[in-house]
Amino acid sequence: MSVSITDLVDFDQQSLYISAAAIAFNPLFWNIVARQEYRNKILTKLFLGNSQIACYFLALTIFSLGMVRDYLYKEALAPQPSHPALETDAVKLASYALFAAGNILVITSTWALGITGTFLGDYFGILMDDMVTGFPFNVTDAPMYYGSTMSFLAAALYYGKPAGVLLTVWVFLVYKVALAFENPFTAGIYAKRDRERAAQKKGSKKAE
Repeated sequence: MSVSITDLVDFDQQSLYISAAAIAFNPLFWNIVARQEYRNKILTKLFLGNSQIACYFLALTIFSLGMVRDYLYKEALAPQPSHPALETDAVKLASYALFAAGNILVITSTWALGITGTFLGDYFGILMDDMVTGFPFNVTDAPMYYGSTMSFLAAALYYGKPAGVLLTVWVFLVYKVALAFENPFTAGIYAKRDRERAAQKKGSKKAE
């Protein structure tokens, strides 16, 4: 007996699409706002030239949007059908392991980078002196994103919901697109900083 995706996921539930929209909205929002900050200093101007406070404000906003997104995800899973294959003890244990591993990646990433390093401080001109290469960045170049994706999958498995697995795939794809835009832009910010430092050193040597 063949099983179609419509047997596993109830596409008539509006909450499924609201959750998918929230998942896509968050990285789109912070990328647009951060780039506007980098180019036009909109948040820094709003906070009277204090880029540190402006960055903390964006961090709080991103964190709050993440809480809303997670709530909408849980609400989307509630009316969705469960599947017996996802309701075994082994799957439940896998969900615990994924949740633990995902949160370890997120928490240690934030610890290593700090609040401004985690929440786009580079776009505010708050640059780190050196690239972080220790754990968890020696495991993955995007521990925050992959850790978050693992937590989404953990919830899907915990509740035994194929719709959650589908939304997790969507999370993964959205984050991959976000990284494709963020990584080159961030690299460009630091490359510009390095060029300016090199020019200053060259100027200092000439002055001597």
